[in-house]
Amino acid sequence: MDIAKYGPWAVIAGGSEGVGAEFATQLADQGFNLVLLARKEGPLAEAADASRARGVEVRTLSVDLLASDALDRIRQITDDIDVGLFIYNAGANTYGHEFATGDLTRFQSVIDLNITSQLLLVHHFGGRLRERGRGGILLVGSLSGYLGSAQISVYSAVKSFCRTFAEGLWLEMQDHGVDVLELVLGLTRTPAMARAGLNMDTPGLRISDPRDVAAQGLANIANGPVVVVKEHETAAIRNSGHNRAELLLASQAAARKLLPPPTV
Repeated sequence: MDIAKYGPWAVIAGGSEGVGAEFATQLADQGFNLVLLARKEGPLAEAADASRARGVEVRTLSVDLLASDALDRIRQITDDIDVGLFIYNAGANTYGHEFATGDLTRFQSVIDLNITSQLLLVHHFGGRLRERGRGGILLVGSLSGYLGSAQISVYSAVKSFCRTFAEGLWLEMQDHGVDVLELVLGLTRTPAMARAGLNMDTPGLRISDPRDVAAQGLANIANGPVVVVKEHETAAIRNSGHNRAELLLASQAAARKLLPPPTV
């Protein structure tokens, strides 16, 4: 990546493990200084140490992005540095349940993490980048946003919103030297997926590696507005089709194979 355009500092929200940690490692290898934001202090410290070992400066902040003072705390460690790249990788699903019988407060947290917090930080750093006249914004999306899904209907909906938002932002930033990319992930072998108990060894599944996913995102920062991780391009095209009922039922049948067996 062109450090003169996208550096010298990159801010990664959700930079402690999985794809986020890989973004950090690969940017550090290219000489970028880093600000890593995440909620869990342990993985955050490990990711920071791995990047510092590559000879770059790293600042960290253990922060809940849903907290009312999150932006104020982030500004305290970023207002004095020249940020050229902002990555939002903090949009994992935090609650799966049928909507009509689910907890509205927990659904709201899914919305706030994926939309409200993302918009707040993109507005802040996007404004700085626009004034700077160069840089990049990379938003991590999901294949879930191409098709509704039972149990994660709210998550699928917010991911659809995020992709459309990225497209509009890309148009707005084109004349200001700021690249915008939504990188759409499919199933990826991350710690979060392992904690969810998904059966990642289901025959026929296409599963991405975090290192490859991060490399694709950084390599395509100037090729927005949307890039789908290569292993899942065919699925994105298929799930954009017009026979929605047929697609939804087929997707639901495949998803059930991923779920852990029910406990007795």
